[in-house]
Amino acid sequence: MNSLNRELLAALNKLVSEISVDKSVRVVVITGAGEKSFCSGADLKERATMTPIEVKQYIQMIRNTFTMVENLPQPVIAAVNGFALGGGLELAMACHFRVASDNAKMGLPEVSLGVIPGYGGTQRLPQLIGKGRAMELIMTAGMIDANTAKNYGLVNHVTTQDELMPLAEKIASKMAKSATTPSTPTVMI
Repeated sequence: MNSLNRELLAALNKLVSEISVDKSVRVVVITGAGEKSFCSGADLKERATMTPIEVKQYIQMIRNTFTMVENLPQPVIAAVNGFALGGGLELAMACHFRVASDNAKMGLPEVSLGVIPGYGGTQRLPQLIGKGRAMELIMTAGMIDANTAKNYGLVNHVTTQDELMPLAEKIASKMAKSATTPSTPTVMI
């Protein structure tokens, strides 16, 4: 389900750091492996084995990584396939644009576990969909489908599962061509 474990976070952090200074990278597309999930959020099994200090470090690593994604000089497109829950939705919101497959489900279910979206979601979601909708989604641990997310302004485009990556690549290609420096292939994460 592409959960945010320490191994994935370390790899993402390293890659985003490298991309941030690589002038040849023009556009970044982030997607999940497989068809079930963009990212299911924090790896709760791994997190249960952590000490309180390790949990604090883990949370800070996620926040730092998502902030790095948000602050990349290149446009970042989230190609949301399947579930984007908790930290997974927060990662998608850290991206500059979001494209979703019609089977996508998005939500911030953390409140059902007694925590709040802790990786920037409480700030990013209201900016994208408005305070009232964001508060309802967060406080009810609700989940929305791709079309509702598009109606709310959370995603830019909805397409079929088969057309998700071709659409993301088409948008990325247009962005790369419209920039002022020579283009190179899009980086897929």
